[in-house]
Amino acid sequence: MTIEFDRPGAHVTAADHRALMSLFPTGVAVITAIDEAGTPHGMTCTSLTSVTLDPPTLLVCLNRASGTLHAVRGGRFGVNLLHARGRRAAEVFSTAVQDRFGEVRWEHSDVTGMPWLAEDAHAFAGCVVRKSTVVGDHEIVLGEVHEVVREHDLPLLYGMREFAVWTPEG
Repeated sequence: MTIEFDRPGAHVTAADHRALMSLFPTGVAVITAIDEAGTPHGMTCTSLTSVTLDPPTLLVCLNRASGTLHAVRGGRFGVNLLHARGRRAAEVFSTAVQDRFGEVRWEHSDVTGMPWLAEDAHAFAGCVVRKSTVVGDHEIVLGEVHEVVREHDLPLLYGMREFAVWTPEG
């Protein structure tokens, strides 16, 4: 499939940018948080990266209209890195399902108390918000990692608008 972009120097549309980023495969995460009323919120996210090792910090980019972002602004959030069998969770948390947490098994993490999708995530990071900044229609949230849970499993990937599974050589 050939994707054509505007000529250099021309205005880049949201569709152009989305098509470009679809060519960059990445892992799939579900960002979780609990609002002031104790209600869990979550959304599928592929805009996640490590920032620094000292202190251990990562960033996520969340849509400003997201209910999950509102809960994250409470000061803590969880990052659930989905394993190869976590596609259903990725789909549930990327749609307008009313009770997303009723569709998956989850529990409160030990240190931060954030929702951990224990059956769908091969890794979990509990984070404390250190800084956030608005850029366009998204907010970049920097979280200092205070908790890590890991299991050995193959990650779920997303690229070219499709889910895939890592298949290591060897």
